[in-house]
Amino acid sequence: MADAPALLDGPRYGPKGGRKAEALVVLCHGLGADGHDLIDLAPYWEKSLPGACFVAPDAPERNGMGPFGRQWFDLADRTPAHLEAGVRRAAQQLDAFIDAELARLGLAGNAYALMGFSQGAMTALFTGLRRNPGPRGILAFSGALIAPERLAAERANEAPVLIVHGEEDAVLPVFLSRQAEQQLEEAGVEVEALYVPRLGHGIDDSGLSAGALFLQRVFARG
Repeated sequence: MADAPALLDGPRYGPKGGRKAEALVVLCHGLGADGHDLIDLAPYWEKSLPGACFVAPDAPERNGMGPFGRQWFDLADRTPAHLEAGVRRAAQQLDAFIDAELARLGLAGNAYALMGFSQGAMTALFTGLRRNPGPRGILAFSGALIAPERLAAERANEAPVLIVHGEEDAVLPVFLSRQAEQQLEEAGVEVEALYVPRLGHGIDDSGLSAGALFLQRVFARG
């Protein structure tokens, strides 16, 4: 029997003062980065969610497109079938990581949110909408929706989604998020979107503010 894949790990932040965590926010980085690329978002969003533990796991694979960083799945072949197979493998490992973090923190099964940037956004969307219990919310920055045709049948929760994308993104064009917004709505997902003028492939202050408000709102729902 093959060994089970190693559990993901990465940098963590909060809660301050050694208090018991009241929520978990998982941050999924983009292609060629690692968890340190996103954990710096935690001090900003912690102001809106002071009881949260933020964790940014390193993706499970070495970057296949360059010498540095990690990837959630291979992008050398970008056919829909290959992308779907890759994100499904990544989702299994992210699932196990979320379950382990919730257990480690002694939190309820739905006391978490998922955020992703770029390839991490693709992974967070695919994984989060298929989990039961689902996350309080999913934040997808500069990403896309993989296997949208399967979402209605496989969706396992009512998690709302926030999409944020720069209109000048030359890495993943903004039309991918506009398309995802429409596909999510067609599948019955509650979705809101922010398209940022003159922003490339990144996160600016308007996206950070939108994310902070979204996290505050979805956890306040109880």
